[in-house]
Amino acid sequence: MSAQPRPQHPFTVRHADVWKIALPASLAFITEPLVGIVDITVIGRLGDAGLLGGLVLGALVFDIIFSLAYFLRIGTAGLVAQSVGARDPRDGLLHVVRAILLGIGIGAVMIALAWPMLWLATTLLAPGSGAAVALADYFFMRIWSAPFSLINYALLGWFYGRAAATTGMALQLLLHGINIAASIAFVYLLGWGVAGAAAGTVLGQIVAAMVGLALLLRHYGGLKAVLGRIAPGELRDATALRRMFGLSRDLMIRSIALMGAYAWFAAQGSRMGEVALAANAVLLTLLMTVAFFLDGIAQAAEQLTGKAVGANWRPAFDQAYGLSFFWGLILTVTLGLAWYAAGPFVIGLMTTNAEVQAYAMTYLPIAALCTVTFMPAFVYDGILIGTTLNTTMRNGMVASLVVFLAAALALQPLLGNWGLWAALHCWFVARGAIYWWALERRRAGLFTAAA
Repeated sequence: MSAQPRPQHPFTVRHADVWKIALPASLAFITEPLVGIVDITVIGRLGDAGLLGGLVLGALVFDIIFSLAYFLRIGTAGLVAQSVGARDPRDGLLHVVRAILLGIGIGAVMIALAWPMLWLATTLLAPGSGAAVALADYFFMRIWSAPFSLINYALLGWFYGRAAATTGMALQLLLHGINIAASIAFVYLLGWGVAGAAAGTVLGQIVAAMVGLALLLRHYGGLKAVLGRIAPGELRDATALRRMFGLSRDLMIRSIALMGAYAWFAAQGSRMGEVALAANAVLLTLLMTVAFFLDGIAQAAEQLTGKAVGANWRPAFDQAYGLSFFWGLILTVTLGLAWYAAGPFVIGLMTTNAEVQAYAMTYLPIAALCTVTFMPAFVYDGILIGTTLNTTMRNGMVASLVVFLAAALALQPLLGNWGLWAALHCWFVARGAIYWWALERRRAGLFTAAA
């Protein structure tokens, strides 16, 4: 951060400010794992562990692929939030337009590289024969969603960066509502199997991208007005592009490390057999359901701390920091207990395979405990995104990945699947601790004396 004096724009952060963002964001984010639950349930109730394993691995592959471009959402949100705090009259227009154009380009490259990406995924994840066929069916259908998914990342970053959480929620509900309905119809009515689940995702992403672009244009008064607000050459401004690509590079590395941990977890489950793979996937899907609730708190932390940095007002930053952790703790403990209590019912609903049910029930206690250990890391993610401390996020994620891999290599041979889940706990705790230490060292430098 520059030490040059900047104007200050004081404001106060209250409990209501946190929930004004967190509640609609949580409701929106929760629909994402709900789609995963529905897809797993739709395929899982067919009773074929191979089909379920292929679906799970296919979803994981796209989580990894799209995570490489997730900076389009989190990077845009942080930059836009700071623009709002600094009273930018264009509401971060340049940031979102750059992100949309970059997303379209990256999506086109992903489609062009579909075959080598699938080959690499199959080699690394080592699915059984039944799961491998299902994985390919899922992959070649869903890859067509790539440009639209990345446009949606950029649009959501702009909406949430401006604290327009209700609009972001509406878009997410639209996207996932179409996805769920279409997936059920394509699988059960048309008999498309795992390809039908993927086709539902493609349709949802296309519709949401079109509606989101229409809302963006309406905000600025139409396409002509948008073009009129951008001076010739502004999109190619060297300083802004260097900042954007520096942020993108670091967040991409962070995402690779993040998804690398989940990919390792899934691959180790796959190597223990299709039953272990499917059971771990059920538990991890339930964990991500809790995570997406918690992401609403992280989203509030992101927007409010980013706005505080843009406004150069530390009291608001400290208030947002404290309130985010206060509500994060309450939410994660409550949801963790609810998940543990409802686990037998939900697991039975998600799969009819008796072996998968029994295996998942065995590891439910250690999986449910993750809701507590991963809370600090999630809230710090929001704070670091809002303050655009991208190098801190990158380094912390890479360091915690090393901790996870070391723990997994040491514990899994001794304890089997218990050791694999214990390693996941080590990763969450290490990540939160590293972020806390790094942020405490950087906090004072985020703000300068008034201009």
